[in-house]
Amino acid sequence: MIDCHCDALYKMWLHQIDFEQDDRLDVNYQEWMQSPVQVQCFAIYIPPSVPAEATFTVAMQMIDIFFERIIAPYTNIIFIQKKEDIAQLAVNEKGAMLTLEGLDCIGAELYKLRTLLRLGVKMVGLSWNHANLVIDGIGEGRGAGLTNFGYEVIDLLNQYKIWTDLAHVSRRGFDQVIELAAFPIVSHANCYHICPHPRNLTDQQIQKLIKKNGLMGLTFVKEFVTNQPTATMQDLLLHMAHLLRLGGEQAVVFGSDFDGTDQYVTNLTSIKDYAELQRFLQGYFSPKQLTKMTEQNFLDLFPCS
Repeated sequence: MIDCHCDALYKMWLHQIDFEQDDRLDVNYQEWMQSPVQVQCFAIYIPPSVPAEATFTVAMQMIDIFFERIIAPYTNIIFIQKKEDIAQLAVNEKGAMLTLEGLDCIGAELYKLRTLLRLGVKMVGLSWNHANLVIDGIGEGRGAGLTNFGYEVIDLLNQYKIWTDLAHVSRRGFDQVIELAAFPIVSHANCYHICPHPRNLTDQQIQKLIKKNGLMGLTFVKEFVTNQPTATMQDLLLHMAHLLRLGGEQAVVFGSDFDGTDQYVTNLTSIKDYAELQRFLQGYFSPKQLTKMTEQNFLDLFPCS
């Protein structure tokens, strides 16, 4: 299995904790080793509380944490930079990929984005709910789209063959970016038709994503799954079924958002629980369908071969 989004780096930076087995992490080394997840994407997320002038420094600190505390200490964790890195993983090896959640940290300076890409970031989320100098987020009241600088950013991501992540962007921004991005993805969101949360995608957005050969990482965040007091795997299945009804069998992936919240689907609260999800889904999908949704779709559309 492949997971497109977690915020373990943020928690490790915030609390200055190790990756090995700290129980404050939904994704830590020991639980990852007990899970069927072969590749985990680790997001660089800089909280709004960080002063603007310090955001790029914090991004670099999180990259340092990624290499020093996740990659360097473990010979069985491999830094993923291209599709072949995943294909060559041994049975006892796991892959770790760097992603970025929000472009506040680059301001209006493309060299900072180029630096992050050269350090191995393979998926770039344009916003995190609020406005930045690239695009408005879904939480920005005016609901504007790309800025002139934002168009330059999309051109750069296309040039470097990087996934452009549309999670958190405004509705208008989504419509603009989906036309321009060569490699679109929504790393963690669900279906608005099933659960009308602003962060979820409407049927129209999903259909545009499918048309552009994009991916949609279904997420385990309770408020994105249901508006009921608790969320179950059956509730998550409704999102999967709806996405498939829209023709999205090639688009389904998973983006847990572990370490990004404290309210998840029941029995899906840490990376090791992917084993339970896998068993549950076996009752509803063929082995071929499951392989596509848990790994093959991600591999087929990985921009860097």
